[in-house]
Amino acid sequence: MTTEISAKAAPAQTGAGRPPVTAVTAIALAVANMIGIGVFTSLGFQVRDLPSGFALIMLWVVGGVIALCGGLSYAELAAAFPRSGGEYNLLSRIYHPALGFLAGWLSATVGFSAPTALAAMAFSGYFAGAWPGAPELAVALAVVWAVTLVHLCGTEGASAFQNVSTLFKVALIIGLIVAAVAYGRPQPLSFAPQAGDLALIVSPPFAVSLAFVMYSYAGWNAVTYIAGEVREPRRTVPLSVIAAVIVVTLLYVSLNAVFLYTTPMDQLAGQIRVAAIAGQHIFGATGARIVDAVICVGLVSSISAMMWLGPRVTMTMGEDFRLLSAFARKTRDGAPATAILFQVAVVSALLLTQSFESIVEFIQFSLTISSFLTVLGVIVLRFTQPALPRPYKVWGYPITPLLFLAVSLFMMVNLVLERPAQSLGGVAIMLSGLLVYAVSARHGR
Repeated sequence: MTTEISAKAAPAQTGAGRPPVTAVTAIALAVANMIGIGVFTSLGFQVRDLPSGFALIMLWVVGGVIALCGGLSYAELAAAFPRSGGEYNLLSRIYHPALGFLAGWLSATVGFSAPTALAAMAFSGYFAGAWPGAPELAVALAVVWAVTLVHLCGTEGASAFQNVSTLFKVALIIGLIVAAVAYGRPQPLSFAPQAGDLALIVSPPFAVSLAFVMYSYAGWNAVTYIAGEVREPRRTVPLSVIAAVIVVTLLYVSLNAVFLYTTPMDQLAGQIRVAAIAGQHIFGATGARIVDAVICVGLVSSISAMMWLGPRVTMTMGEDFRLLSAFARKTRDGAPATAILFQVAVVSALLLTQSFESIVEFIQFSLTISSFLTVLGVIVLRFTQPALPRPYKVWGYPITPLLFLAVSLFMMVNLVLERPAQSLGGVAIMLSGLLVYAVSARHGR
C-alpha cells in the first residue's frame, strides 16, 4: 500500500504549465491560515487564570516556538513526500493508509469546514460592529460564497487574491500595533518575570490556554496541504513554513503586548472582543469600529486560505480511492471544483445550524493527535527509512521534534483532564472515518 501511494509523489501540474503556487503565495497562504480570530479574542479568557504579563506573553512565545518546531518537522516530511493532502499524505506514508485516511477524513469533513464557519460568523459579527444593523447570517454566507467563487475560477486567480488580501491584513495589523504604541496610554503592568510566574507557566491553566494559543497558530503546516501545487516544493515548502511562522509569531506577541499595554487587565477578563475593547483605549470612542473593520478585512484572507486548503485534502483522497474519485476532478484552470463545492456546502450547513462552535471544541484534541503523530513520524522514518532522500532535514534534530512532541503531549493530557467529553468526542469523529475507509478500500484504489 505504501509503495502505491509513493508512486504518486510527483508534484501535480495544473493546466499545461508548471505548478501555479510561488513561494510568495505559499507564505501568504500560511500566514493567512494562521492569523484568524483567535489572536483577537482569546486573551480575555487567559487573563482570568494567568494574571501575569510575563506569563501571558510567554504563552504566545512558547506557541510560536512550538509551531516553528512543528513546521520544521513537517517541512522535512513534505520535502521528502511533495504531494498535496497534509496529514493524509504524510501519515499514509509513515504508518498506514488507514491512519492517513482518518486524518484526511477529519480535515475533509469538519477540520477545515468548522473553522471556516467560525471565521465567517466572526466576520459577520465584526461587520455588524462596524456597520450596525447588517444581517449577520446573510453576511456570513455571502462572504463564504464570494470567496468560493474566487477559488472556483482557478488557482492563479486564487493566488493573486490570497497574496493581496494577506498583504493588506498584515499591513493593517502592523498599523494597529504602531498606533497602540504611539497613542495608547500605558498600563501599570510589567512584562518582566516576577515571583510565582514559573508556577503559572507549569500549571494546568497555562496548558489549557496554550492549547487555544496553538489553535490560533494552527495553519503553520498549511503549505503541506498544497505541496503538489507548489513550484520547487523541496525548497519552497521549508522556506514558506519558516518565514510564515516567524512573521506570525512576531505579530502575535506584539498584538497581545499592545492589548495589555493599552487596556486594564480587569476590563479584558472574560471578554471575547478584546481587540475592540483595546481599540477604544487606543483610538477613543470610534476605536471599536475601526478595529472591527480591520478584523473583517483580515478574516477574508483566513476564509480564503481554508477554502483553498480543505478541498485539496478531499481532492487527494479522491485521487487514491475510486469511490471518492469525483472529488479529484479539476476545472481547466486547476480548481478541484467538486471538492470546493463540498466544503462550502458543509460550511453553509454549519452556519445555518449554528453547530460549528461545539465542533471546533471537539476537533481540537483530534487535530493535536494528528500533528503529534506526524511529527513523531520524523523520528520513526529516521530509523525505518534511513536511506530516504531528504532534500531538507529539520534543524536541531532530535531536539526540535521532541520539543514539539513534549508540549503536544502536555496539552493533550491536560485537555483530557479538563475537557474529557470534548476530547473523546473528537476521537469519535475521527474514528468514524474507519467505516468510510473500509467501504472506499473495498471499491478499489
